[in-house]
Amino acid sequence: MTKTDLGTGAKTGMTVDDALAALGSDPDKAAEMARHHKVGRAYLGVTTPAIEAVAKTWRETLDLDARLALAADLWASDVHEGRIAAARLLTQARIRPDDSAAWDMITAWVPACDGAAIAEQVAIAGQKRLVAEPARFDALADWVTADHLWTRAAVLAFTLPWTKQNNPKPADLALRDRALDWAGRLAGDPHKVIQTALVDWLASLAKHDPAIAQAFVDRYGAAMKPYALKSARHRLG
Repeated sequence: MTKTDLGTGAKTGMTVDDALAALGSDPDKAAEMARHHKVGRAYLGVTTPAIEAVAKTWRETLDLDARLALAADLWASDVHEGRIAAARLLTQARIRPDDSAAWDMITAWVPACDGAAIAEQVAIAGQKRLVAEPARFDALADWVTADHLWTRAAVLAFTLPWTKQNNPKPADLALRDRALDWAGRLAGDPHKVIQTALVDWLASLAKHDPAIAQAFVDRYGAAMKPYALKSARHRLG
């Protein structure tokens, strides 16, 4: 494997194998995770908080080009924890001087997501890039009708920050309205992943704007699966 290029001419001396080794391993936990996730890839048996602790040091010590290169290598490793580490490497409120490459990388990962754990971390990284540049909402429009399950789910996951605003500005309300429209179009999606994500999205919204959350349920509830509608009503109080 090639060494990761820091972009400034320096070298980290770190291969992707070095990076994966830095994450650690627990064979017993790895076997348990493989049974739980049911996706045919390698597992190290390392928790997300432990991965984040290592990724944090990389974010602090590597420049942007190096982080992008390492994230790409970790994702390409197809190791469960490697993919989570890749997402954590790009999970920052501010990425300077230009975060467009990070956004492009994150959105390119979405169609490759095949389980909740990795999809969640990719979404958290995506949320921060979307908040940093809300014009990127346009990129999500086609995701609503994607054949790929986790791409559809990402519409709700990426827009979650707009359910959490206590004093949204007019521009934020306009974006939230777009997200509400997408959520309405997903209300009839029968897959449990979508129904569960929608309930969580509405529950988050209800904490900050209960009237809008209730209006959504009144309008789209009939399209939702009965169990999801019941859960939404319970969580909306």
